[in-house]
This record gives sequence, structure tokens and C-alpha cells, in this order.
Amino acid sequence: MTRRTINNKRLALVTTAALLFGGMALAEPKHGIAMYGDPALPPDFVSLPYANPDAPQGGRIVFGDKGGFDSLNPYILKGRAPWGVRAHVVESLLGRSYDEPFTLYGLLAESVETGPNREWVEFTLNKNAKFSDGSPVTVEDVIWSFETMGTIGHPRYQGSWQKVEKVEQTGEHSVRFTFNVVDFEAPLILGLRPILKKADWEGRAFDESSLDTFHGSGPYVIDKFEANRFISFKRNPDYWGNDLAFNKGQHNADELRYEFYQDGDVIFEAFKSGAASWYREGNAGRWETRYDFPAVTSGDVVKSTIPHARPSGSKGFVMNTRRDIFKDWRVRDALIHAFNFEFINQTTNGGVEPRSTSYFSNSVLGMDHGGASGKVLELLEPFKDDLVPGTIDGYSLPVAQGGERNRKNLRVAQQQLEAAGWTIQDGVLKNAAGDPFTFDILLKNGGTVGGIQTEGIVNIYLDALKRLGISATISSIDDAQYNERRNAYDYDMIYNFYYLSLSPGNEQKLYWGRDGVTEQGTRNFMGMDSAAAEAMIESFLTAENQDDFVAGVKALDRILTAGRYMIPLWYSKESRIAHKKELKYPERLPMYGDWQGFLPEVWWVEE
Repeated sequence: MTRRTINNKRLALVTTAALLFGGMALAEPKHGIAMYGDPALPPDFVSLPYANPDAPQGGRIVFGDKGGFDSLNPYILKGRAPWGVRAHVVESLLGRSYDEPFTLYGLLAESVETGPNREWVEFTLNKNAKFSDGSPVTVEDVIWSFETMGTIGHPRYQGSWQKVEKVEQTGEHSVRFTFNVVDFEAPLILGLRPILKKADWEGRAFDESSLDTFHGSGPYVIDKFEANRFISFKRNPDYWGNDLAFNKGQHNADELRYEFYQDGDVIFEAFKSGAASWYREGNAGRWETRYDFPAVTSGDVVKSTIPHARPSGSKGFVMNTRRDIFKDWRVRDALIHAFNFEFINQTTNGGVEPRSTSYFSNSVLGMDHGGASGKVLELLEPFKDDLVPGTIDGYSLPVAQGGERNRKNLRVAQQQLEAAGWTIQDGVLKNAAGDPFTFDILLKNGGTVGGIQTEGIVNIYLDALKRLGISATISSIDDAQYNERRNAYDYDMIYNFYYLSLSPGNEQKLYWGRDGVTEQGTRNFMGMDSAAAEAMIESFLTAENQDDFVAGVKALDRILTAGRYMIPLWYSKESRIAHKKELKYPERLPMYGDWQGFLPEVWWVEE
């Protein structure tokens, strides 16, 4: 088994430097832009530090993916599009380095320039930038892409577009966006917006799902596909960006093929048989026990562990507070106490992985679990009358005392339910009106968490709920129905994983913003309606120094965690990837580890 590490000393220095806020740079075109401070790489850098510029090109990587697709447009709410279209076919003005918390370098744009306080941003296109049909990427394409996605595209694009006061072409290859609010992250967000070819959409409704292809400017083109079965991306030999320093050592495989399956176990079997090139193991216990098949023992399959330094995020079961039954924080607290994490973790996961103690745990941005103090307290004080108990005075997840029964925490749960008006009547938990406490947990068919079937975890939980007089059920549905109901918030409780980074910004409004209570398609799955949370997001979007930024995120983390909106599970401090021996990756790992921009971007096939 191979294990590669991140240099801790280097990581600490890079992280600290990247979080320093200093004054905004004077306006001048630059090769990159960092959220705070300057980019780590100089203008003449050769490649990203975690890419191998000498990596050979060629070969094929086959992915086993769960689910399917019925659309090729990933930029709208309708339909299910394969992730690879966004990742391999379409490019943005700037590209992200995953060795820095939030730094972008030139891609379609050869330079970026901002005002002294980032009140505007100007991008100058690379004159060589072309779509896969050989036509140039123009300022007209850029403006059309931004306007279209910002008005009729997926909701994730609309928030940033609303902050644009004016867009204007300032030269043959340059475009400037002027903002109507103070938001230091806004120039970076625009730099990551996908750029499409306007002419491809003439006579086509952009916001209608379809399997019609279009031209991107990225390193791959769509080769062959069959909806819900497979899609193949072929490397474009005439890709305009082959010689860009940003791309050196990236996009090495000639073909990336995604095969879709309906069950996670089937994907693993496909990998064992050689039908898939790699498999990401989410369960630490199984990593040690089930990799004894012939390909591993012969050395044809290699086990690699990839450490990271990003926040834990939070995966678990989300309670929809749009439902009356979950509006009272005491009810949500009771349901968290009833979940015997320690027993479930030991039973299903070997007890190896730690629990996510907050949304940003495992990082400098994570909340302190004692009472709030300093700048964090100062930020929360104006909202103290509306905050859930524990937000200011301190909150930690309950810990079971061991064993299956979880008696102590179940007693606390019963007390909280009684305080919220729910009592046992004829063996059933009911409110004063005699309505029974019942809810449904919506899951995907064959869905897993850390390689473990979610339904198996939930069944253990249901047994505990019965002891409280609660009748809960499970509804397992296919991916298409699940996504439709999730987008419409049509569920009581669902499983979700909130991936969070070292550079939280505008996407946090999509996760926790009040608009998401009613606006469909956001990631505010819990229906969170908190003026305090929005104020914290605004505080770190406009922060002018490191302390204020960190304080704003820590305060938001307190609001989320003490709000008791979800039942969190475990996280891993490393990724576990089993792969064919021909698949290689660089010795030098990015700060984000096995994250976007790692597999398959910097891997190569060594025949």
C-alpha cells in the first residue's frame, strides 16, 4: 500500500500566507488572483506544484459511477447531467489551484485586474483561446454565458450575477464587470463561471433539458454516450491550452469513460473484475479487510492513501424545518440524542473514523465548543435573543456511554420531547392534539455513506426511535425521483454531505441563505431561516483582515452546529483509492488532497 504525505511545515506556511488579508492590490493586470494576499506562484511558473509536467500522455481511465444521466446540460436545474461535462469539456476564465485555499490563475483569460477595493474586475482573454470546433472564444461568448446562466441557469449562478451592476466590453479581448455591492470574493466567483459558445444555443432553449451536444473549450470533447449507461470523453489533440503552464501535467489520459451502475456494490465488483480503473473506498474497516482479491495480491491493483488538510464538512441526516414537526430545536436535539453514533460507527465502520464535531471541524475555521469570546462573541451578540441555546454559551454533540441501548441519551431525548409538548400516550408519542410523532426518511436506492448502505444505518436508528414512541419510515427511490424531490424540498429527512473548503464564500448563501427556504434548487436542505447566519456570511465576505474572516466563519459554524439541523456522521482525514498499477499520480500532493483537480486531472497512465 502506498501512502503519500503533505509537508506539514510547508502546508502551515502556505495556509497562513493565503489567509492573510492585507490591503487589496492596486489595479493592474496580473496572471492570477488570490482571495487574500497574492498568488503563491509567480507569473513564470512552469506548472501547478502538484502536477507532473513530464507526465506521459495517452491511455484510458474508466470510472464506475452510480446513477445515470438524461441531459448533457449541467448548467440548469432540469435533468441530470454527467459531472464530466463540467469537469472535462467546458472551461472558465480562470482555473483553481488546489494547493492554496482560494487562488485562481489564468486559463481562458490570460490576465485579471481588479479595482483597489475589488469594486470591479476586468478579464483579458487569451488570444489563442478556442472552442473545440476551432472558433475563437470571444467577449460576446463570455457576456452571453454570464447573462444566460445568471438569469435562466441553475440557481447557483444567479446570486453572483445579481451583484453585477454593469458589464462592458473594454477592448477586443477584454471585458469588465462592475459590482453593486462590496464582496471581495465576487471577482473570483466570476472567474470560475463556465464559458459556452453563444452560437451553439441559437434556436435552442437553454433552460430545457436535452441530450444535444455543444462545443466547449476544454481539453476533452464528448465522444460517445448512451443515456444512463455510459459516456466517453476523448482528449482533443488540437486543444488550444495544451501549452499553458496551468495545464502542464494535467489532462493526460486520451480517454475518460464513465460507466453507470445502480448500486455501489456492483461498482466495486466491476472494479474487481477489471472493468473499472479505480475505486474510492469510503470505509476504513473494509479498506483493511476486503482488498485481498487476486489483482491486489498479484500487484496489478495498488492501494494508495491520500491525506488532506481541508475541513471535515458534514455528512449525515438533515431535518427539514419546513415541516412543523422539526421546527422546535428541542425536537431536533432529541433526535440527535437518540442517534447512537458510537454504536453505529463501531457496528458499520469499525469505529475507526472520527465524528464531524461541526461543519468546519478539522480546520482553523472550526468553532470552539466552549463559550464564544472575542470577535466571535461580538458578531453573535446582536442576535442572541434569536439564537438556539448553545450557540453562544457552547455546544457539543452528545456522546453515548457505550452499548446498543444508549439509555442516558434516550432519557435526555425524552425530556426534550416532553418540553416541546410530546408525551407518550398509549405507547405512542403524541402532541397535545393527539397527533402521533411520525416522519419519513428519504434515501436513494442503493445509497451509501462511507461504503455502508444508508438504509442499514437508518434501520439501527429506527429501532432507537421506537423506544421513544416514534414511528419513522424509510422511502428508497431511484436517483431521478430523489433529485426531483430534493430540489423541491419534498421530504421530512434526507441524507446529505456538505463539502466545505478552506475558503468559504458566496456559496454559503446557497447552502444556508433565507431565499432557499422557498426558492427551489438551493442546498438549504434544512430550510434554515436565520438572519444571524446571513449576517455572519456577509461579515466574512467583506472582512478586511484574517482575524475578522476566521471569526465570521467560526460564528457561522456555531449557528449551524448548535442549530441542530442534522445528525452528523463521521469523516475521514484521508482518501483511500485502489487503482490499477498503470495509474500513477505525483509524489507532491495538493493541500486539498483527493479533491476536485486531482483525479483524473493530474493522474496519468503508464503502460
